[in-house]
Amino acid sequence: MDRAKELGTENVGKLLLKFSIPAIIGMLVNALYNIVDRMFIGNIGQGIGEKALTGVGITMPISTIIMAFGMLVGIGASTLISIKLGEQKKESAEEILSQAILLSILISALVSILGLMFLTEILKSFGADAGSILYAKQYISIIIAGAILQNVGFGINNIIRSEGNPRIAMRTMLVGAILNTILDPIFIFDFGLGLGIRGAAIATVISQGVNTILVTHYFISKNSGSILKIKRHNLKLNRTITFEIFAIGLSPFSMQIAASAVSVLYNKGLIIYGGNTAVAAMSIISSIVMLILMPIFGINQGVQPILGYNYGAKAYKRLKKALKLAITAGVCIASLGFILVEFFPHILFRAFAKDAPELVKLGSRGIRIDLMFLPIIGYQIVASNYFQAIGKAKISIFLSFLRQVIVLIPIILILPKYLGLNGLWLSQPIADIVAALLTSVFLFKEMKQIKLLQKYEENHKDVI
Repeated sequence: MDRAKELGTENVGKLLLKFSIPAIIGMLVNALYNIVDRMFIGNIGQGIGEKALTGVGITMPISTIIMAFGMLVGIGASTLISIKLGEQKKESAEEILSQAILLSILISALVSILGLMFLTEILKSFGADAGSILYAKQYISIIIAGAILQNVGFGINNIIRSEGNPRIAMRTMLVGAILNTILDPIFIFDFGLGLGIRGAAIATVISQGVNTILVTHYFISKNSGSILKIKRHNLKLNRTITFEIFAIGLSPFSMQIAASAVSVLYNKGLIIYGGNTAVAAMSIISSIVMLILMPIFGINQGVQPILGYNYGAKAYKRLKKALKLAITAGVCIASLGFILVEFFPHILFRAFAKDAPELVKLGSRGIRIDLMFLPIIGYQIVASNYFQAIGKAKISIFLSFLRQVIVLIPIILILPKYLGLNGLWLSQPIADIVAALLTSVFLFKEMKQIKLLQKYEENHKDVI
């Protein structure tokens, strides 16, 4: 437990660096699965690249749904484990670990079965037409079949970080991403196996499988250095623990499901106002956004065990300092991303589609509008994550829905009717502003309450 206790004793700034840097690298590495796939797919050539990118763009809501179930269990369990370790309850944390693995397997298997059974109907409802559905099916059917490997690996990786070993979590993800980068050209292009878009999906699933084996071994091996262990007697469904995991994991799950719904609406709007080229452009924009936001999500993952542990330990001064540093870092990263997308969009797009000038032109304009308030997004993501980290699921769920559903979806449905494609690009920045303002209101009230609790603890620290 000594490593976990560092969360309550070590310098907060050093802790944030120690946990966030590996998490940032890990999240960037995780993003590379999709980004590398799309870069190789977009450069297949012979007129296939843009069509294939459109197919991948259509499947994005399905990929998001798969990840949503991974977050439901993985982030919910890792947050609970951080709090339990802060409360010095190791056995409870081990029960949560085993429950998370079992839930990930069962839920992912169900998602795979249902997804493959109704794939054609799902893709058509998401906007796939005769020109894109073939490529969409070739890619996403393989990804759906490997959902168990993706979600078990993702969930356990979060738990490794929560028990105080972010470097191991980073290394396992790094191995998977490097393997994917190596396998992609071998599986996709004619100088290798020549499987095209199917090859990209196969490479991704194989790489995620290797990652899953590595993270599972960490909690099984006696010499891995893990605090927690997977124990056979804990591998059974526990209704109470399942409810607690779902209660906290419901916030990121809801956000991902909302993101999936938004992707469907976006794709349908893009087809109406910009055609398949606009869908391909959004596929690339999503990859670039992912590359920018993943470091911020890495900060969230890095600060999450620090916030959870110190909230559980009632160390409110350390809690506030960690939150302030995390928000500052998130805004700085988002600001750097803002400079890149506003001043160098063409360079970014050519990396994905160098032989499609119209796609580059359309996408470059779209991304500059879509991300015009990117620094605000950096603040909102970290600030709303605070409530999830301390177990206040209801507030976190509301803030998640606020940005992705309550504000964004009505704008997507209304604004394009008057502004066409520009209305779609403008929808996200408008939602970002509203969400950031309301998040600030909730955070201000929370900090006032924490201040009162801090004073109470200081006044009663000598009372037995």
